[in-house]
Amino acid sequence: MNTVAPGRNIDELTVAGFGEEWDSFDQTALSQDEWHELFERYFAIFPWDSLPANAEGFDLGCGSGRWAAGVVDRVGMLNCVDPSAKALAVCQKRLGSKPNARFHQASVDAIPLADGSQDFGYSLGVLHHIPDTAAAMADCARKLKRGAPFLVYLYYAFDNRPLWFRLVWKASDLARQVICRLPFPLRKAVTSVIAATTYWPLARLALLLEKAGMDVEGIPLAPYRSTSFYTMRTDALDRLGTRLEQRFTRAQIAAMMTAAGLENVRFSEGVPYWVAVGTRKA
Repeated sequence: MNTVAPGRNIDELTVAGFGEEWDSFDQTALSQDEWHELFERYFAIFPWDSLPANAEGFDLGCGSGRWAAGVVDRVGMLNCVDPSAKALAVCQKRLGSKPNARFHQASVDAIPLADGSQDFGYSLGVLHHIPDTAAAMADCARKLKRGAPFLVYLYYAFDNRPLWFRLVWKASDLARQVICRLPFPLRKAVTSVIAATTYWPLARLALLLEKAGMDVEGIPLAPYRSTSFYTMRTDALDRLGTRLEQRFTRAQIAAMMTAAGLENVRFSEGVPYWVAVGTRKA
């Protein structure tokens, strides 16, 4: 594992929290079918066919390695980058037998890869936990070769939802600001209770209504209707136990990607919102 000094665009408490999260929920408990369904939600718009043979790329904020596990066998070399030593150890345990996986403990503004050297990159659910998301986007894009794709997932600002939906989120965010300051064992316990009393009932209600022929996309937490309780626990901790969270509209994400030197930006039209891909300007 390659270790470098952390940069400045980093929130240390957030990084420490994710290290604890991935150490507790390393994602190995997911069934293969559920993992594949989740993977495809993010990578459905990724241009696999455009990659050169033996492509080299990076996973910025690799965490447990759950997405890297679906990428590493499709490429020549995958650089797994994360500022948390604990998270990176989980990823390395998962991918350690892969000879084409390298591991780098580094923040986004100190990625130990040469500028213009990578055939692809992706960062899923990470950049919104970094103090300066726009700068982080530019740091990622800088590592790409001309024409190379970059896939990103950023929390949405509910710009495609009604006002009442945003108000529900506001209430949950107030809870997050309290929960994220608890010691990790208590944080994990509280969010597991929330998963059991809020995520699971709403998700299963959505599943029942969907089977009855109703449109359930407007029901909060409906995207969890086909996921396991393990995923609900993971995501409840991810969403409510994190110190730093930012949200962006689709237009804001497109603007950040363009400013970072990416073009041909396009978005996935399904959940999770928003997933986008762009290519480094030629």
